[in-house]
Amino acid sequence: MFEIFTDPVKMAQQMEVIVNNYGFAIWETLYALALEVIFAYVIGLPLGVLLVTGEKDGIRPINPMVMRVLNAVINLLRSIPFLILMIIALPLSKVIVGTKVGTPATIPPMVVAAFPLVARMVESSLREVGHGVIEAAQSMGASAWQIITKVLLPEALPSLISGGTITVGTILGYGAMAGIIGGGGLGQMAITYGYYNTKYLIMWAAVIGLIILVQIFQSVGGRLAVKCDKRLRNKS
Repeated sequence: MFEIFTDPVKMAQQMEVIVNNYGFAIWETLYALALEVIFAYVIGLPLGVLLVTGEKDGIRPINPMVMRVLNAVINLLRSIPFLILMIIALPLSKVIVGTKVGTPATIPPMVVAAFPLVARMVESSLREVGHGVIEAAQSMGASAWQIITKVLLPEALPSLISGGTITVGTILGYGAMAGIIGGGGLGQMAITYGYYNTKYLIMWAAVIGLIILVQIFQSVGGRLAVKCDKRLRNKS
């Protein structure tokens, strides 16, 4: 493994691969991440809201059987190991994007793996909102939609942002593992170019890139969460 540091020819070859492919790998990672996060929240955010508002004591209760089925499906998807879930969901990629290989093919399985996590994150954040705030809105005649959009979501915003940073980090980790079955980006560089070909300089360069991206998103998300927290603003 450490011979790359003593063999200038091998080091030069691997540096050439990094220089030629690193920028595009980062672009593929960010492009896939953006689509996966957007679609995961398009599905998971409404589901998370429904898990809170649709329960028996919620602001808009729905059929208990529907709630049980919804919880069961979310729990089932969350309990399946990611690589297995991705392999199972690859036929969905064939239907949606027309291929089972490459970065576009990994997006549908990643969304399937991520939206249950988003739903639970949103549910947890909304449950942190005090009942007194909701009861005050109800006493003023606010509709269920108004309570959701003007009370629940704004009050839970700092927690939602924190949950979002966790989700982004998790999806980046999923994306790295997707390189095992043909996904692109830094994950493919680390696994295909690096590990499988025993080119460890490439592997570590890709791993360091993923670590830096996670740290950036966590730092930005943490600052946004603090900035949006009214309790901290009032103290200052």
